[in-house]
Amino acid sequence: MVVDDDSSSREIVAKALEYEGYQVRQCESGVEALSVMNEWSPHLVLLDVNMPGLNGLETLARLRVRDEYVSVIFVSADCLRDDVIRGLDAGADDYVCKPFDVMELMSRVRSQLRIKDLNDALRRANDRLKELVDIDDLTGLFNMRSLYKRLDFELDRARRYNRSVCVIMMDLDHFKRVNDQHDHLFGSYVLSEVGKIIRGNMRKVDFAARYGGDEFLVALTEINLEGAQTFANRLRQKIEEATFKSDSYTMKLTASLGLALCSPNEVTIDARSLVRFADRALYHAKENGRNRVEVFDFDSIKEK
Repeated sequence: MVVDDDSSSREIVAKALEYEGYQVRQCESGVEALSVMNEWSPHLVLLDVNMPGLNGLETLARLRVRDEYVSVIFVSADCLRDDVIRGLDAGADDYVCKPFDVMELMSRVRSQLRIKDLNDALRRANDRLKELVDIDDLTGLFNMRSLYKRLDFELDRARRYNRSVCVIMMDLDHFKRVNDQHDHLFGSYVLSEVGKIIRGNMRKVDFAARYGGDEFLVALTEINLEGAQTFANRLRQKIEEATFKSDSYTMKLTASLGLALCSPNEVTIDARSLVRFADRALYHAKENGRNRVEVFDFDSIKEK
């Protein structure tokens, strides 16, 4: 994006960029540039300093508060040392003085785009690293490291938009005999397959975590009690119907589930409390015969 109120200067830069094969948009003011960037995200902005209305420094300040970083080169006739220092300290990635050599300007553009490519690659690597930290490598579900923060966020959002959030705690029935009768590798295989079953039955707005051992947590957003019970029973049935087979080992399993649904008026409930309530319901499911779904009764805590 080339931003300059001087049309002739703007045209020279745009033509040079287009000759190099870049896609170019021209803007004659900072206000126009910011408006265009709401629908078009440039990799690089070449920005004049002296413009009527929103000048280059003010425009740069607006750009730097946006979520997505964009490289900025000031192209300006203000070429005193203090001008250059002011521009770079304001957050510009480079500063080119007018009149400029077109070949040198294109070289600086290529340099900034190389830096952007490196920064983008680093950001992708960091995102991937964060994903590896947050994801349980055995099941492909979240681990406990990130669970409560995400759940608290969903509870806040649910209250804001007058919606409900449900937490389901699930435990595989008599899982100890999987390792006792087979081996730990088969046990890991079973947990991996259960993770696949959970992921295959969730909506995109839901998320799940391996809570620990053979215990799992599923968070359902934007759902009512009937929908939560339907999901929990379907998940229980899917696990009951599955045949876990690896090498010479074959096994059938069942699961017990407890759910707690937080309605928007439950303003005092945080993520840890909701998980604890779902865990109580899970305990009742095991106590009442296993391979079943139990719902936490919020009236039991209101009476206390």
